[in-house]
Amino acid sequence: MAGIRRIASVRCERTAVLVCDIQERFRDVIMGFESLVRSSSFLVRSASTLGVPVVVTEQYPKVFKKTVPDVLVPEAKVFEKTRFSMCTDEVKAHLETLECEAVILCGLEAHVCVLQTTLDLLELGIAVHVCADAVSSQREFDRSVALKRLADSGAAISTSESLVFQLVGDAAHPNFKALQPLIKENAAAAAAASALLRW
Repeated sequence: MAGIRRIASVRCERTAVLVCDIQERFRDVIMGFESLVRSSSFLVRSASTLGVPVVVTEQYPKVFKKTVPDVLVPEAKVFEKTRFSMCTDEVKAHLETLECEAVILCGLEAHVCVLQTTLDLLELGIAVHVCADAVSSQREFDRSVALKRLADSGAAISTSESLVFQLVGDAAHPNFKALQPLIKENAAAAAAASALLRW
């Protein structure tokens, strides 16, 4: 399974959404945190509507607290961790049971946990789509450099709305009507995110 997978369009089958360490303790220190939460919430709720698995990690929650409720859905699988990458043995085993070929990644920090997670997943041969409007760091410079490094390393850099529309694929999709309120709600959040979280 090793080797970087060539990036293609995502589809609901064999794709998972990964939410990296969007925890309460980071609320006041991460640049554009509220915009990141809104974009991530849109992404995970859309995934839930489409039946796409959601995997959440929490970095040492005794210190950094639990995941922000807005980015959780009832069926999300939550893993605690201490390593920076999401790719713990438990998470990798779970992704194998899902037979994942691609992941959509959001969270923080872009230059630490998101970067290391992406590199590990690419090494496993899993395609990685990073949501530029749903990843951030404490400093803009760190985020910008990380996004360039991610793209250079083989990840696809996209937005939450673009990826949701790729998952749907067709206006005739049976769940597209159910997604429309989420898409409309996200429009205002997308405008705020584009102002705060540029690439």
